Amino acid sequence: MKEIYIVLTHTGTVLSNIVRAYTKKPFSHVSIALDKDLQQMYSFGRLKPSNPFFAGFVHEYINKGTFKRFYNTTTKIYSLEVTEEQYEKIEEIIKEMDKQKEKYKFNILGLFAVAFNIKIRRENTLYCAEFVKYLFDESKINNDLPEIIKPVDFENVKGIKEVYKGLLRNYRAPRKIPTTI
Repeated sequence: MKEIYIVLTHTGTVLSNIVRAYTKKPFSHVSIALDKDLQQMYSFGRLKPSNPFFAGFVHEYINKGTFKRFYNTTTKIYSLEVTEEQYEKIEEIIKEMDKQKEKYKFNILGLFAVAFNIKIRRENTLYCAEFVKYLFDESKINNDLPEIIKPVDFENVKGIKEVYKGLLRNYRAPRKIPTTI
């Protein structure tokens, strides 16, 4: 078994505040990480931290880019056990998207349509929650996620375990304490 990490965040940007107002939930963005240190964290969001109008597939970092710019980003981080095959499929899709990242755009229309319970889908466009759901679907991770997806929906995935809640900048990956026999 392997672990993936679901990272819910709220930066306090205008868009994140709009999402938060609609959902009435504390988190407005979701990312997926392939490691507990969140060095391999991906989503659909701002390509440039200072410009909300250019968005697409992004490799995110705790202390760089958007999360560095929005220093007081709050987070809730979850771990989820997946099979080796599921992990490898997620990794394969992310690597392929990263190679062709210029063709992927942020699905702003789809994001706003969620407020009206409408799904708007266009080729090669995703918003953050659609991206993570797409990875779950393609890697055959069993879930009961709705078709019209919001970041907070990932809190209800079967088997998910909370590992941290607080300021993103203060997150330190849990370390396993060696046991002696």
